[in-house]
This record gives sequence, C-alpha cells and structure tokens, in this order.
Amino acid sequence: MAVPMHESGLAVRTRSGPIAPSIPALVDRIDARWVAELGRAITIAVPVLLLTAADASSPAATLPAAALVTAVWFVTIRSAFCAVPFTLGPAVPAAVGTLTGLVVVSALTFWIPLPGMDLQASTLALMAVSVFGLLAVWEAVSRRQVAAKRRVLVVGTSSWARDIAETAEHSPDAPFTVLGVVDDHARNDADAALPVLGGVADLSEIVEAQRPDLIVLAEGNGSEKALESLLDVASSGFRVIGVTHFFEHAFGWVPLQHLTSGWFMSILHLHQRTYSRFAKRVFDIVVAGLGMLFAAPLVPFIVLFVRRTPGRIIYRQVRVGESGRLFTMFKFRTMDEDAEAPGTPVYAEENDTRVTPSGRVLRRTHLDELPQLWNVLKGEMSIVGPRPERPEFVRILETTVPFQARRVLIKPGITGWAQLRCDYASDSESAADRLSYDLWYLRHRNLTVDLAICVKTFSALLFHPGR
Repeated sequence: MAVPMHESGLAVRTRSGPIAPSIPALVDRIDARWVAELGRAITIAVPVLLLTAADASSPAATLPAAALVTAVWFVTIRSAFCAVPFTLGPAVPAAVGTLTGLVVVSALTFWIPLPGMDLQASTLALMAVSVFGLLAVWEAVSRRQVAAKRRVLVVGTSSWARDIAETAEHSPDAPFTVLGVVDDHARNDADAALPVLGGVADLSEIVEAQRPDLIVLAEGNGSEKALESLLDVASSGFRVIGVTHFFEHAFGWVPLQHLTSGWFMSILHLHQRTYSRFAKRVFDIVVAGLGMLFAAPLVPFIVLFVRRTPGRIIYRQVRVGESGRLFTMFKFRTMDEDAEAPGTPVYAEENDTRVTPSGRVLRRTHLDELPQLWNVLKGEMSIVGPRPERPEFVRILETTVPFQARRVLIKPGITGWAQLRCDYASDSESAADRLSYDLWYLRHRNLTVDLAICVKTFSALLFHPGR
C-alpha cells in the first residue's frame, strides 16, 4: 500500500541503476524530511520532560519515564499523520495522535514501575494540551516548507495531466508541484495544461534533470517501453505510483472517470478481515453508548421542540444498508408530517420549504441524527461510513453514477469522509462527488481515520454549525 504523500520522502536505495542520485538533491530532500520529524519529536519531548520533572520528587530519576512517554506519543502521533488525509490539515491528526497517546500513557502509568511514572491526572491532561498546542503550530509551519518541495512528474496521457493540473489549480493547499508531463503523443503548445518535457525514450534524462520526489504513471500509458523505462527509474530509488493512488493521497478522493473494476478487486479483502470488523464494531458500540449517555439530558428538550408542530416525534425511513440490506433508520422529525404526501420521494435541499422552524435548528446542529445511535447499537449502521440512501434514489443513481452500487460494501454511517467534504447530494452530479470521497474511505478506512473523522465532525459542529 502506498505511503501518504505528506509522510513520504525521496526513498534512495543503495543499488545500481541508470540514474546516479545527486548528493545535493538527496541532502536537501532528507534534510527537509528529518527536520520535520526532529521538530515533531522536540515539540513532544519538551513539555513531557518539564511536566514529568515538575510532578516528581527526584527530577533526575524521571528521565527514563519521560523518554518512554515521549516515545509513546511520538509513535501514536506519527501514525496519525500517516493515516489521516493531508487535506484535513495538521490540527486533526495532531488531536487524534495526542488523544491516542494520552490513553496509552495513562494505562502505562498503572503498569510500569518506573520512577516518575506515577503521574497525576492533571499532569497528564496538561501534557496532552501542551503537546497538542505545540505540535499543531509546528506542523502548520513545517508543512509550508516541506510540502513546497514535493515535485511530481506525470508519465502518461495528456488528459491525465490536464486532470491533475485542473485539480491542483482548485486546491491551493495541494501538497505538491507538478513539474510537467512525459508523453509521446502530447503537444507542447500554449494551451497545454502542463509543459511537455519529452517522450518516454527521454524519461531517464528527464528524471536526472528534474529530480522529482514522485513519478505518477497514468494507466493510459502502460506500454512495454514505458514500463521498462519506469522500472529503471524505480530501481534508482525514485518512487513511482499509479495516478489513481496519487489522487487518493494528494486530494483524498478517487477519480471516478478513470476508475476500473480492478480497483475494487484490490480492496475487497480489506472489509473481509475479521479483526478489522471486530475492532470497528467495538469502536461503534463504545462511541454510540457514550453518545447516548451524554445526549440523554438533551432528549426531553428536543422532544418538546419537535412537538411544536403536529406529527410524529421519531421519523422512520427505509434506507439501504450493507450488502444492499434494507433497514429502518431513525431521526427526530424535522419536516412537516405530510412532506411527501404525493408519494414521490424528492431530495432534501439546503433551504427546503418542507422543513419546520424547529427542524431547521435541529438540522443545523445535527441533533436530529441522535436516534441513529440506536441504529449503530443494533448493528445496522456505523459511526463512520457512507450516508445510507433511500432505495428509490439508489435505483436511479445506479443507472447514472458509475460504481454507485459499491457503496454498500460496508455499513453506512452517521458521519463520514464525504459528509465532511461535500454538501447535500441533491442530484446525480453531487452524488458522484460524494461517491468519490466514499470510495476513498472504503479503501483507507481504519480506526485512526474513523477517530480523525469523528474529531473533525465534532469540530465542525462546534465552529461551523449547519454544514
């Protein structure tokens, strides 16, 4: 599996090849990567060491404890930055890694008899806040410096190069700079999206001159000649990935227009692993249980709020779940009781006139989704996953949006990657946009990503309600 771009560097191997690595270029790339990692370690170690020493009677004896705590936090934080999409920014993976490290460190304080490991709860909390604050600032600064050095070379058809250039143009925070395209059939004219640097026969010389951090191979250029040249380049230590993977790591979505059935064949095993399904189920039960516990005091007020307009309190609707199974999804009612009296289902819109005044408040705060925690406990939904669609809409979308039916490979969720990146799906075009993000989650889902999406969702509810 390809390593996320923001954590990868120029991987130079000590083996012979047609391209001799340039020492100054290597030093520049390695320095940029290691400076970022060193800064990350320092931002963790300083508050941990100071607070561990302040909480112990013998500061000198706390060095082993401080080193252990720093190592734990460094591993959990680095893992979070590797798993969480670059497009979520530095704060979310910093929060996920810090929270995960806090749980592990708290457990270690009870099990490891080292001087200084008997840390107070207040000290651990202050450590977590300090580590998160310093880390978020450091990552924001270092990303501007390191990401600017990620140089990408595209080998393949000009249509792929155009797609990459247009996407990068609309993504000012894209963690790379495209150097140009290597293609035997592209023209280097004023209308070209990217400069044409030469043909496949010139690939070794182009790579030697440009020193790219990453070479992207478009599926449209899979000739024996191109693959042989790329093998020579890859043998010299340059990283080569497919263009679909590039879009996944650079932008956090899957390009539907170039997707093939083979892409799904390569990920079918991911959702069939027993331990992954078990871990996700435990995560769902814990989060849903805690959510219902903390939301319980709000329920009576929400019920009174909903009763301001005549109709049911809980709205039930049939949705499509995992493997196409139908289930009944619950929500607090936010529309008029006869919103679909004619019997023809229609998409909900941003300023839908069928929504009641109290329903607008519930939708803006997403409190109307709370009853779906019961769906999660029943095993019909997950905390994180694609939003479940109505059967009527699924039948329509499966004829207009390619690979729409593959969304049901996993359980639907209350929140998800697509919900954070897109608005309501009100037509086939917006449904296709959401699908491109849902498929990214389908491939890259794990507990770290789930936790990151939950953190981002909670942040959005607090600071950007109504999205």
